[in-house]
Amino acid sequence: MNFLDEIHIYIAPLLTAITGWAAGIIFERIVLAKLQRLMAKIRWSNDTVIIHALRGKMIYLFILGGLYGASLGLPLKPAYLQIVHKFLQIAAIIIVTAIGSATVSGFMTNYTKRESANLPSVSIFTNLARAVVFGIGILISLQALGISITPILTALGVGGLAVALALQDTLSNLFSGLQLIAARQFKPGDYVKLSSGEEGVVTDISWRTTTIRLLANNLVIIPNAKLAGAIITNFQQPTSQMSFPVEVFISFKNDLAKVEAVTKEVAKAVLRDIPGGVAEVEPVVRFNAYLETGIKIVVSFRINEFTDQFPIRHEFIKRLHQRYHEEGIEFSNLVRGIIQ
Repeated sequence: MNFLDEIHIYIAPLLTAITGWAAGIIFERIVLAKLQRLMAKIRWSNDTVIIHALRGKMIYLFILGGLYGASLGLPLKPAYLQIVHKFLQIAAIIIVTAIGSATVSGFMTNYTKRESANLPSVSIFTNLARAVVFGIGILISLQALGISITPILTALGVGGLAVALALQDTLSNLFSGLQLIAARQFKPGDYVKLSSGEEGVVTDISWRTTTIRLLANNLVIIPNAKLAGAIITNFQQPTSQMSFPVEVFISFKNDLAKVEAVTKEVAKAVLRDIPGGVAEVEPVVRFNAYLETGIKIVVSFRINEFTDQFPIRHEFIKRLHQRYHEEGIEFSNLVRGIIQ
């Protein structure tokens, strides 16, 4: 066989491999784009999940298909051809597993984000979904290689106790996280305060830890097992609206009727002007106690969320100080504008 004949043998497989690569590019750039537009018309909530799962991965499946077709035209010994086909098969299984993992985790994320869902949107579900899909993919790959998975499953069953003992802290955090989610005592987006003093917005519940973002924009990472046993105040449940008090101390010399009227007027104006206040619910002004240095007043405001209290508190103190000065109302001699 001369050189030209040898070249001719490899031309057809090479063209087959190039065709698979070209078909993959066409699918990625044309077919997927049309599929995305079609799904957008039917307004399916999971259209972006499908497109995202397929994009960047389908081209490799077409390339593998081209290589498989090319291998059939190569003058390879049956043993070598079988090895090549096994390799291509395993590669295809890995790609399909990646597509399945992205699809399942995307569906899970969309489902938990829907208002009608009973589950919060947390990464623990997507991580578990990925783990299950990849576990199935690994078992299928082993089966494709001719490795029996029955002894493996048996060994896992026998060694399950040893694994559970070795990973008891990890499993404790995992099941504690599932318990926290099932109990629905808080979810991402809720503002909570722990018995240890930390308070902030829950950002995520993962398979091991729960993340809370403090008002200072720092993150507190708490193991789920410890959080399950902590005392937690959730400022979002049963409703995000809440009341917060502002304490003011005035002198005995003041006319209390005038103090009450002026204080309520200022408080109502603040609720009306500052975002976050519930203006429909009038603030409550109560004379709370006689102290050695004066009279204690408690002003209660109704707000939409926990963090709304800070700008309202700030503006109320500023306006109240100015108004008391204009009206000749005196604060107590030793305590002036103490806020708790």
